[in-house]
Amino acid sequence: MTEIALNYETDTFIDMTALDIEWLRQPDLMLRYARYMAEAKKGLDEAKERLDVGKARIEMNIRTYPESFNLSKLTEGAIQSTLLLQEEYQKLSKEYIDARYEYDVAAAAVRAIDQKKTALENLVRLLGASYFAGPQVPRDLTSEWLQENQRRGTSNSYVRIKRRERREKT
Repeated sequence: MTEIALNYETDTFIDMTALDIEWLRQPDLMLRYARYMAEAKKGLDEAKERLDVGKARIEMNIRTYPESFNLSKLTEGAIQSTLLLQEEYQKLSKEYIDARYEYDVAAAAVRAIDQKKTALENLVRLLGASYFAGPQVPRDLTSEWLQENQRRGTSNSYVRIKRRERREKT
């Protein structure tokens, strides 16, 4: 598998003070991790192919030369048991398991980078909604309204009287 320089710990970290930079990096990160996953998938497929070919070759040898494998009776169960005990098969099987593990890690990394994208989207929404703004004392609209009316020289009682007069006229 081709070596792709990736740092999972660094690449999944989100710098809250530079969301714009994080967004600019996101497509490149996804591309690099998708390539890494594709390379891992290729390695998995190649390991599977080597395992299948090795298994077929060993089974043919067992069927052709059963006495070399200390088999007195050639049955499918005996062939499969003998196959599992062969050093070549165990080596190929381990390579396949390692390739499967590498692919699973790559797939998890791609999911994590995709999760980072979702997190960035949500953080930008929160930022747009002023979620990260400092605390504010709620405005006291009643007192502000009274102060504004006093400044202008009007009051709420005047407004009420006017409303009553209008109702009485109708």
